[in-house]
Amino acid sequence: QVQLVESGGGLVRPGGSLRVSCAASGFIFSINSMGWYRQAPGQERELVATIARSGITNYADSVKGRFTVSGDFAEKSVYLQMNNLKPEDTAVYYCHTDTNRGGSYWGKGTLVTVSS
Repeated sequence: QVQLVESGGGLVRPGGSLRVSCAASGFIFSINSMGWYRQAPGQERELVATIARSGITNYADSVKGRFTVSGDFAEKSVYLQMNNLKPEDTAVYYCHTDTNRGGSYWGKGTLVTVSS
């Protein structure tokens, strides 16, 4: 059974930094990409950042220049370094991975709260 487990969320002041991590366990055949999505209260889940096995990254415009996604495909892990955090970054952050055989897996999420 595949499980994705996020860690590293918490409370941070505006302008601060936080790093969230995600580790996958179980058999996942041929991961194609890994990444992060977030969902704020009352809003839809949105893409934050993804990284492909090729190393190509993709970011939401709202986080470009502030967030950095990285991954270790051999270890089935993905990370998100978040700098210069803003109150509007407050959300539950979800880890996601997909495979080139159509598999799609989600973590349960970790809460990031940006508040003074």
